[in-house]
Amino acid sequence: MLGPRDPKSPVQGSRLSGATRRSALGLLLGAPLLSACAGVQQSLSQFSNPFSSSSPAPAQPAGPPQQATTAGSGGVKVAVILPLSAAGNAGLAAQSMRNAAEMALAEFQNPNIQLLIKDDNGSPQGAQAGAQQAVDEGAEIILGPLFAQSVPAVAQVARTRGISVIAFSTDSSIAGRGVFLLSFLPESDVNRIVEYSASIGKRSVAVLVPDNAYGNVVEAAVKAAVPRRGGRIVAFEKYGADRATPARTVAQQLGSADALFIADDGDAVVAVADAMTAAGANLRNIQLLGTGLWDNPRVYANANLQGGLYAAPDPAGFRAFSGRYRTKYGAEPIRTATLAYDAVALVAALARTQGPTRFSPDVLTNPSGFAGIDGLFRFRADGTNERGLAVMKVTTGGGVAVAGSPKSFGA
Repeated sequence: MLGPRDPKSPVQGSRLSGATRRSALGLLLGAPLLSACAGVQQSLSQFSNPFSSSSPAPAQPAGPPQQATTAGSGGVKVAVILPLSAAGNAGLAAQSMRNAAEMALAEFQNPNIQLLIKDDNGSPQGAQAGAQQAVDEGAEIILGPLFAQSVPAVAQVARTRGISVIAFSTDSSIAGRGVFLLSFLPESDVNRIVEYSASIGKRSVAVLVPDNAYGNVVEAAVKAAVPRRGGRIVAFEKYGADRATPARTVAQQLGSADALFIADDGDAVVAVADAMTAAGANLRNIQLLGTGLWDNPRVYANANLQGGLYAAPDPAGFRAFSGRYRTKYGAEPIRTATLAYDAVALVAALARTQGPTRFSPDVLTNPSGFAGIDGLFRFRADGTNERGLAVMKVTTGGGVAVAGSPKSFGA
């Protein structure tokens, strides 16, 4: 497949201008551009993250469903399914994602697509009804939904028509058979930080993860990634409400480790670090490692975590996106809005360049991947994705990049 450095690349057909062109439509086939995102998993945890301790369903009753609308007038119809009338953070996120989708449509000048925007009311039944309505209207691909429990309902409709789904859930178990996830998955964080730590000689790793669904995913990823990079896990513990006992167990084994990997969100990471210090561990004598959930003010402010390394996208792309969003809508975008932007920019680019097979699994799983606001990514055949991430260092002033995002994917 062609890439942007090829003179016959599809990029040449994209009519965007200035900074918008550079930031929006690196998102083309085979475009190995920079990643740009931080904290997406944490934002998602409020409503769509299966690793959250809270239910992904809204706590308050949803409002009345919003009427279906359209955006754009192109000939290629694309469904966008979001919980626009869901209560609380989910509804706010959905509106921000809708705005971002329409912003992508506006910035990709003269796209040959029309968005069929459907409100799923935050329920699987609503998502299925919206998907059925969209495919009956001629949708060739479905973007969304956001809630993990709504994706199978949409997939059922899509598979009967042989069309693909690009969903925004972070639950890898619902991917596959034409359902692709554009969310940020913990596996990418783990693989990147383990790869980097091995490259700087840190191969004996102690691991602390929470005893929950997120911890289970990270456990599987780290136990595969460390030996793959020639390392070994010298201690492994899970913790629940009691962090002190697992911390003592790991602290007693730190003498044979040169890295300590803690995978949790900001508040919990601080608590675990404090528990390790209380157990006698000197965290300044070991390389601390983490995931993108470390992008948190409490982490940066904690003395025990200074110098820790975590995998996350470089935030430059989101900053640029946020500025354009504020100019257009007079408000701040929710962090996950970029997922909707990149999804629409992707289908607009594929509609322009890939002909009748534009949204087929073979096209979507191009191994060179795509790049957009949130950086380099590619879909795997199993529906999950791989992200090109930077390595960030914890400082009192925030995260500082010590290794940039990759310019292209390896084999």
